Amino acid sequence: MRLVQFFISAKSETRLAVVSGDGLSLEVVDGVDSTYALAQRAIRDGMGLADTIARLGLVESVDYETVVAEGRLLPPITHPDPAHMLMTGTGLTHLGSASTRSSMHEKADAELTDSMKMFKWGLEGGKPAPGEVGAEPEWFFKGDGSWVVAPGQALELPSFALDGGEEPEVVGIYLIADDGTPCRVGYAIANEYSDHVLERRNYLLLAHSKLRTSSFGPELLVGALPAVVTGVSRILRNGEVFWEKGFESGEQRMSHSLDNLEHHHFKYQGFRRPGDVHVHFFGTSTLSIADQVQTEPGDVFEISAEGFGRPLRNPVVRTHAPTATIKPL
Repeated sequence: MRLVQFFISAKSETRLAVVSGDGLSLEVVDGVDSTYALAQRAIRDGMGLADTIARLGLVESVDYETVVAEGRLLPPITHPDPAHMLMTGTGLTHLGSASTRSSMHEKADAELTDSMKMFKWGLEGGKPAPGEVGAEPEWFFKGDGSWVVAPGQALELPSFALDGGEEPEVVGIYLIADDGTPCRVGYAIANEYSDHVLERRNYLLLAHSKLRTSSFGPELLVGALPAVVTGVSRILRNGEVFWEKGFESGEQRMSHSLDNLEHHHFKYQGFRRPGDVHVHFFGTSTLSIADQVQTEPGDVFEISAEGFGRPLRNPVVRTHAPTATIKPL
């Protein structure tokens, strides 16, 4: 089952829908207007999402292509208060990710870069036995829900940025129950958009390079994540494919288990605040910058993966970022 959120009309009321079997229509869920409301009800009733939807029923069929064409898609989950939706991620988690990252941070006087050391720890201890705790992954913060761009909308390239590069990933989506239990709502494909040129300057600038808008969706996959997720990442320039490369995700292609990544995020009490939504990027092994690609304003990122429905598309737009002015009190 895959879920989509959308506006009824431009910036109006929202609806939650199930994607039809042929992928052409959206079947609107009765009684709830968002994934957040559905998940809250499922937790309250002690049921899964699919069973909750079956109980609520489907009431209307909407043409999917019309919603896309009119720019009415929303991220597959939102929060009534965007400050309570946290965007975070883990890096160096995929079997092919270390070489690209390490090349950014080569050290002539060191046997292993810091990136390679982290990757090695993941290979050796990222998939612990059930009930055990494995190696810690790299972790980063990307902002709150106000930094999220809906599918089809523009990712910002601020004037201070050196680069705006795509990162095709899978995200895990979670809602914290009233008792503090993290509940996994599902998964989506995502673009963990970052500034790789800034990151190359120095590894300690990684945190800054991640503070950019990002996007995920348009569809939320309910249920288990496939062991292998196969997808394609593209950059379209002037309406044509400028760069294209396949990518793989899923536990069989990762150096960490999902359980281990989830543990090391939610072990912090502050990340188990009731009512909060967490969208967590699981990492990637494919970057266009590894092929010496420099993106430009007007480029369109397109990320697709088998089992996740329609591709995620976002153009890049240059924006002006004024110098921060601080007012003393």
